[in-house]
Amino acid sequence: MLIRTHSCALMGVAAVPITVEVNIEIGVGYFLVGLPDSAIKESQHRIDTALRNYNHKIPGKKIIINMAPADIRKEGAAFDLTLAVGILIASGQINGSEKVEDYYIMGELSLDGTLQPVKGALPIAIEAKRRGKKGVILPAANAREAAIVDGIDILGAENIKQVIDFFHEGVPIVPTRINIREEFQKSLNNYEFDFSDVKGQENIKRALEIAAAGGHNVILIGPPGSGKTMLAKRLPSILPPLTLDEALETTKIHSVAGKMSRYASLICVRPFRAPHHTISDVALVGGGQHPQPGEISLAHNGVLFLDELTEMNRATLEVLRQPLEDRCITISRSKYTVDFPASFMLIAAMNPCPCGNYNNPKIPCTCAPGVVQKYLSRISGPLLDRIDLHVEVKPLSNDELLTKAKGECSAAVRERVVRARNIQAERYRNCPDIHCNAQVNTKLFHQYCAIDEGCKALMKQAMDRLGLSARAYDRILKVARTIADLTGSPSITAEHLSEAINFRSLDRDSWGR
Repeated sequence: MLIRTHSCALMGVAAVPITVEVNIEIGVGYFLVGLPDSAIKESQHRIDTALRNYNHKIPGKKIIINMAPADIRKEGAAFDLTLAVGILIASGQINGSEKVEDYYIMGELSLDGTLQPVKGALPIAIEAKRRGKKGVILPAANAREAAIVDGIDILGAENIKQVIDFFHEGVPIVPTRINIREEFQKSLNNYEFDFSDVKGQENIKRALEIAAAGGHNVILIGPPGSGKTMLAKRLPSILPPLTLDEALETTKIHSVAGKMSRYASLICVRPFRAPHHTISDVALVGGGQHPQPGEISLAHNGVLFLDELTEMNRATLEVLRQPLEDRCITISRSKYTVDFPASFMLIAAMNPCPCGNYNNPKIPCTCAPGVVQKYLSRISGPLLDRIDLHVEVKPLSNDELLTKAKGECSAAVRERVVRARNIQAERYRNCPDIHCNAQVNTKLFHQYCAIDEGCKALMKQAMDRLGLSARAYDRILKVARTIADLTGSPSITAEHLSEAINFRSLDRDSWGR
């Protein structure tokens, strides 16, 4: 008897439909074809043991299972449940040959028959709805995640017995329902850190406010203990709230990467990723033999924080160049290519020199002449050019440290940031891929970042003094455009431009002299 069950394989952040054809006839042997990986080939033993716990078994006949299309590589143990249901129906142990066509079935089996969570529940549910399926049967641990998709039944099962009873005896599995808008609004402003915790450092807060308002990249340079990490962790709290579309897109990436917890449904706050400085280039940008999202994709629509930047591998840092420009990463393999979104804000932090005390007013620097420049040269000029704001962080004075006064709260700063972003949204309303000043292309740059003769003279002086590149020139004007938006000014003035230039004072030709 031939039975077809349906499931999905993951390719990038999308789900690809897979049809599992199970044919059982007279003979002996278990044959699994269609480019399965080792985890799928081993499923026979998991399935057989799990079924025996519920008085079922893999029949002692000739079983041929084809996973179509056969030219797509299938991987992972998430097909255990799909194969098990197909074998049970094809062997006549349970009913459901017509009912099974209406569902995508996914789940990894434990030996006792319980279902373990799988990756990519959300894109699988999206694909099920697109294909007109009635619902998705998957582990209960993934039910809330998949229930974001409305219009289909998300049936979360704790074990294979519930799935068997559902098909054979019609015992219902209660669908998981989530009010996505209520869930979204409830968690929209749920931030752990707040700017009010930070004492002093008003110039750094101003830099981060500008960065948040225009989506700009920032590097913080200062001695240990000056507050670089503390400030960076609070950046998401002043960014504009995620839109529902952004939340869905972000959740989809984390779902594919298997980063969603059992009780999570929708990622409602902007992600903040802070990988260790020993991270590899593949872990940072994504890839592997079977490509998975890297940290830059997990930080999509949020913040990627790279602490101890100069301690990172030089080759690892250089792979950031293209994603910072294109806001996506393309992973190519011999048979296919996948694209992962990577629209993130980069916040980097580093010490100014090996001893960490260059320009520290409290502790003298012990580094030899020329060491500071050599230390900075660990970051290449092209990468530094792609960072819009270079900010020197000075340690707090004792008076500032001991004061009990709190700074401005994140909510107040966010209001100004949102107003500036609204101005940009209106300005770029006819450009679907551009949402903030940092994303402006060359055509729009000349239109919206134009400056008068006085500002041009100021820029020429700055370029001569700082040795700025053409890319740095563009980025200064984009930052100035953001500063103008924060003040509500329709044009860039010399005041806006001067402030933007001050945030490039750590460029290679001036730092360390």
